[in-house]
Amino acid sequence: MVRVLILCTHNSARSQMAEALTRAAARRAGLDLDVHSAGTEATRVKDDAKTVMAEMGLSLDGHTSKTLYDVPDPQNFDYVITVCDSAAEACPVYPGRTTRLHYPFTDPSGGSLNRWRMVRDQQAGQFDAFVQALREGRPVPASYEDSPAVSVA
Repeated sequence: MVRVLILCTHNSARSQMAEALTRAAARRAGLDLDVHSAGTEATRVKDDAKTVMAEMGLSLDGHTSKTLYDVPDPQNFDYVITVCDSAAEACPVYPGRTTRLHYPFTDPSGGSLNRWRMVRDQQAGQFDAFVQALREGRPVPASYEDSPAVSVA
């Protein structure tokens, strides 16, 4: 089973949405992934994240904000994906077999629901491309800009 960790600063928005989107993409693709999210600090899952994910039929109910050390076996992941610049800078060193990726997304916190939807939709494209690459045995997109499924305009 492939293990994936998605990191952000507070594990309250982007990483929570990316975790749910990655799990959903893996289910659709018939791929067995063990997906977790964490932050460099723990806070709470933001209500706007719950709202925009529910619009897609994905629930963040039961999700909690956690740090890297709250996830099972935190040093044993095949992929560690940071979704914000500060998490990329604070990300711990992983063993050589771990592939680190950086897919930075705008922080939707404090923005309108439309801003939240935009980030959610960008993440959906990115993590769909990530899962499809794994499913097809192709190299995963090395960065957000390298994903053919995502528009950065």
